[in-house]
Amino acid sequence: MTIGEKTTTNTYLNYINGSWTASSSGEVDKSTNPANAQEIVGYIQKSTAADLDRAVQAAKEAQVQWRKLSGAARGDYLFKTANILEARLNDIAETMTREMGKSLPEAKGETARGVAILRYYAGEGMRKVGDVIPSTDSEALMFTNRVPLGVVGIISPWNFPVAIPVWKIAPALIYGNAVVFKPAQETAVTAAKVIECFAEAGLPAGVLNMVTGAGSVIGQGIIDHKDIKGISFTGSDQVGKLVAQGAVARGAKYQLEMGGKNPVIVAEDADLDLAVEATVSGGLRSTGQKCTATSRVIVQSKIYDLFKEKLLAKVNEIKVGDGLNSDTWMGPCASENQLNTVLSYIEKGKQEGATLLAGGKRITGGGLENGFYVEPTVFENVNRNMVIAQEEIFGPVLALIKVDTIEEALEVANDTKYGLSASIFTQNIGNMLSFIREMDAGLVRINAESAGVELQAPFGGMKQSSSHSREQGQAAIEFYTSIKTVFVKA
Repeated sequence: MTIGEKTTTNTYLNYINGSWTASSSGEVDKSTNPANAQEIVGYIQKSTAADLDRAVQAAKEAQVQWRKLSGAARGDYLFKTANILEARLNDIAETMTREMGKSLPEAKGETARGVAILRYYAGEGMRKVGDVIPSTDSEALMFTNRVPLGVVGIISPWNFPVAIPVWKIAPALIYGNAVVFKPAQETAVTAAKVIECFAEAGLPAGVLNMVTGAGSVIGQGIIDHKDIKGISFTGSDQVGKLVAQGAVARGAKYQLEMGGKNPVIVAEDADLDLAVEATVSGGLRSTGQKCTATSRVIVQSKIYDLFKEKLLAKVNEIKVGDGLNSDTWMGPCASENQLNTVLSYIEKGKQEGATLLAGGKRITGGGLENGFYVEPTVFENVNRNMVIAQEEIFGPVLALIKVDTIEEALEVANDTKYGLSASIFTQNIGNMLSFIREMDAGLVRINAESAGVELQAPFGGMKQSSSHSREQGQAAIEFYTSIKTVFVKA
């Protein structure tokens, strides 16, 4: 702690076997406000492998009875949790803004989405979990049934500290699994407040456990633990590959969502005002810290100059500041490390010869000197092979790429290792169909921004954006259960 830091007395504990408990290490980490690094949002546990073992053992024991409950009974707990989360929406959203930096309206929207996800999966408890299959034996009955994996480990990132944990935890629970949850340390206070909602809903002890701590200890422990039968991970592709390697080595099931380098294609017949609005929203909201955020803006040459003019005018209107302020459109980067990563990519862009049109610097004036603020940034003359056109920046940086034809646009759009989301703005049906058919992305959107997917729809990427599995909607049952085939002879 340094002189001048604002402190709070709030220390947030692990949640293991239905009790809030301190780490066996006796150590805590501090969670700071990226809008003002001198403000401490709270203290979270710096847990050990022994803490994780206790959580896994509690989950293993609790899952035996949890899986025996009817889907409707499990759904009742999710409905209760949804109601509690909704009642606490303002407090949790404000905590999210203070801890992660996104604007308060965005934080409220994300928390409301968490409520909706819980209610959606509560309803899943009343839907079918198998099929009757004709047997060649006329005196036999053959059918399938979905059965839970057992204990599931969930590792979530800091950029959506309510929505992502909830869209992993809710289906895991409704399908009869018990959960050990490791949130990102940067947003562990927000995560603790979400888990409080499950606890207040009366979820049986051990069914849901939260352990905070370093990825090298708790994250790696989840990967290696023999009693964790499935791992759902969202984060970087480098860490995701380690999750996959560890899971395969011991035969555990795994699910990965690992980011993107998402393009928007602006065709010469596009509604330019709509395209500009969606490009700015998709690329710069949440300070560009979304896996589905627009990063590459591929524009046909005929309308390139007019689009650029309109885009820069919109970018220059953006109000950067503390997300709790009502006039703030874009908040800070979530941490000093993330700020430095973004600034390093901006420098790479300049070194490689891209032309900086807007932004590009850390903001240190106007009362923002204690936060991790960076200007919304736009480059042009970007070559498709440049680092800023290939690597995920996870910050408010747009790279403009000029092309002559839609065919060239699709070629450029597909020319990365990622394939999470993509969008196109056009009025031409042929362009739309070509985009749908040829774009190598798990989510394609037409005349809409690249960021975002509805909770009832499958979500996931192609290429190195995911493990080719899908989250959300009814697709979640594919990961959180196994199929058991039953043959009954009369």
